[in-house]
Amino acid sequence: MTLASMTGFARAAGASVGYRWVWELKSVNAKGLDLRLRVAPGFDAIEAKARARLGQALTRGTCYATLSVQREAAVPEVRVNQDLLRLLTEALAGAPLSEKLQPASVDGLLAIRGVVEIRDRNDDEAELAKVQAEVLASLDEALAALVAMRESEGDVLAQILALRLDRLATLQRAADDCPARKPEAIRARLSETLALFAGDGRVDETRLYQEALLLAAKADIREELDRLAAHIGAVAELLQKGGPVGRKLDFLAQELGREANTLCAKSNDASLTEIGLDLRIEIEQLREQIQNIE
Repeated sequence: MTLASMTGFARAAGASVGYRWVWELKSVNAKGLDLRLRVAPGFDAIEAKARARLGQALTRGTCYATLSVQREAAVPEVRVNQDLLRLLTEALAGAPLSEKLQPASVDGLLAIRGVVEIRDRNDDEAELAKVQAEVLASLDEALAALVAMRESEGDVLAQILALRLDRLATLQRAADDCPARKPEAIRARLSETLALFAGDGRVDETRLYQEALLLAAKADIREELDRLAAHIGAVAELLQKGGPVGRKLDFLAQELGREANTLCAKSNDASLTEIGLDLRIEIEQLREQIQNIE
């Protein structure tokens, strides 16, 4: 599987039996899956199926799906309800009329609701079902294009993330090999500091060694380095695996940031602090790119 971003756009159009329609799909970043579907009047019946297809194709992101439909002009079909007209005529024929009332006219009877029905000829249920099926097929076409665009952008993001990850691995190894974190280096710096405060320049070597060991233990970043290496490896595995891994990548980026912050806090040398700061910058840039991953 490949990585996919959460941003994309697609459009698909179609026409059948007097109808023309256009699907427009747009997706942007989101913490979860948010489907915002809007269909044209008269096509509410396909909304549930359309929403289900969107949910099957997408895992994460806000997706705006809009269906616009235009209908060609059609000659209407006029039907007169003969039975109702006959009943009305018979009822009025036997009704007593006062001098102020005029006999019912034909146009008056036809104006009564239900006597005359005007329908569009294309309202045939079979034809409408055919149109709805073709509209859903166009949605599938638009969805395929949207997914392809998201995957194409995901391939680019994967390359960028791989470069960031290589940089993180290099910095992790540099921190691990940094001479400043060795007990001997700590002892030398502590000796120089104490010599400045010693009036006669004499320093108790035994006490100096004990203090150096204590400072080395407090400043030990072995666990942070090991966790950095483990998290970097986990990110690499997810990039290789692909699929909807954005949430897991985001969590690992947070953990990487936490370990880099601890490393900086424990640092006892400017060179090691510089490496830690570079780690934090790279991790932040890594996380910004991860925010786009599905």
